[in-house]
Amino acid sequence: MEAPLHPPQPSDSAPPSSPDPMYWVTPRHLAGDDDALAERINDTLTGLGWHMWPTVHDTLLHVSPDELRAAEWCLSTSPFTLGGLRVALRISARTDTDSALVQWNAYFTTGVPHEALHDVLTALDATALPAVGFEPPEAVLEALTAQGWVREVDRPRSAATDPGFAAHVSLEMLPEHIADSDPREDLGWQAWAEPTFGAPYLWCASFSPSVPHELVAHFAASLASPAPVARYRLPQSAAQHLTIVHRDD
Repeated sequence: MEAPLHPPQPSDSAPPSSPDPMYWVTPRHLAGDDDALAERINDTLTGLGWHMWPTVHDTLLHVSPDELRAAEWCLSTSPFTLGGLRVALRISARTDTDSALVQWNAYFTTGVPHEALHDVLTALDATALPAVGFEPPEAVLEALTAQGWVREVDRPRSAATDPGFAAHVSLEMLPEHIADSDPREDLGWQAWAEPTFGAPYLWCASFSPSVPHELVAHFAASLASPAPVARYRLPQSAAQHLTIVHRDD
């Protein structure tokens, strides 16, 4: 039986050595990353067989076996921010191993639910042509509305929000520094969570224009999934919006 959330005092620090209770909570898009984004991403990529090594820029770079896909944990050297939050992960793909030029980039800050990143990385790993898209933008919106999100009234073909108006996904002008192989394009998908209007964002994500819409759709579908997620740490800014489905003491 679901009950209103009455969490312990939330914290942005790492979990203490003493065991904390685990909460199964909804909605996923406001559950945060459990202060374990890097660990969960590393587990996913290791499970997919991607190789990892440190770079000269003090970042950790994961590369797929075919060397067409990459994920870089760059929190310590983020060149820019999204919504005032430092970029933590950059995912990219290229068409040819002989070229250093990547086709597209996707950027994620801390706080993004790691389940959504797991799903988009798994989908990226499975596709035969990681740098090429085949679906129209509508695929992203359909992935969201199928999970109960609603299209924004003034932009029904390019934006959707969760029923509580706390998270948004939209196709729009991108901020600076979002690198893409096609300089002519200026529209890309952006996603963010703002549990309280006007307060700091919980997380942000930005996809450069050439990111295949089907990959963004995988991210969107996972983000909007109603399935409860396990958390030891609950984001304070979203506490009033979360519901505990089960607690493991």
